[in-house]
Amino acid sequence: MVKGYVAKKLLVEGQDDLRVIPELIEKNGIRWGDKKKEAIVLIEDCGGYENIDANLISTELRASGLTHLGVIIDADEDLSVRWISIRNACLPSIPDIPEEISETGLIHVTNNGIKFGIWIMPDNQTRGMLETFFAYMIKDEAETIWQYAQEVAQEAKNKGASFKDSYFDKAKIYSWLAWQEEPGRQLHQAIKYKILNPQHPKAQTFLIWFKTLYDL
Repeated sequence: MVKGYVAKKLLVEGQDDLRVIPELIEKNGIRWGDKKKEAIVLIEDCGGYENIDANLISTELRASGLTHLGVIIDADEDLSVRWISIRNACLPSIPDIPEEISETGLIHVTNNGIKFGIWIMPDNQTRGMLETFFAYMIKDEAETIWQYAQEVAQEAKNKGASFKDSYFDKAKIYSWLAWQEEPGRQLHQAIKYKILNPQHPKAQTFLIWFKTLYDL
C-alpha cells in the first residue's frame, strides 16, 4: 500500500471519509490542494475497518520519509470495543501507545519520531460513525426538519425498511439531505455548499486534532 515518498498520510475506512475531510478542512480556512500530489495530507481509503490492521499500521509506519500518520475510524455500536481493537492493532508497532483515548483524540510520538494520531468518529466518546459527526453540523434553523428526518427513519424501520440498526445514523442524515433545496447531496457536497455548518464547535474539536497532528 505504501507507494513512494509520502510525509503526511491519513488512513480512513472508506470513500466518504476521503471526500469529506478535505472539504471540511478547506471550509475552515486551510487550503487542501487541487491535485492529489499537492494535497497537504495523502488520504488512503482502506476499504473498511477490517483492513486497518496491525500489518497495515506496521507497514505504513516503516514507510520511507513518513513523518505523520493518522487513522480515522468509526466507533460503530461500541466505542470501547473499537478502541481496544485499534489499540491492539497499534501495539506491535507502538508499544507505549496510551491506554485511553481522550475526547480530543489521540496524538502520540512514536519511538521513531513519527507523529501518530487516532480519531474515532464521531467524537472519541460515544457510539456512531462519520454520519453521526456530520449530523452535529446541522444548522439550528434546520432542526425541525432534522427531528422529522429522525422520526421518519424510525418509522421506516418499524415498517420493515431493510437497513441495519447500525446504519440508523446514515438513514437519518441522508433522509434529511433528500429534503434540501437540491435533494440528494452527498456529505462532502453538504460541506462544500454549506448546507451543514463546518464551523460547529464539534467540528472545531476535530479540526484542532487534525491541525495539531499534521502541524498545520
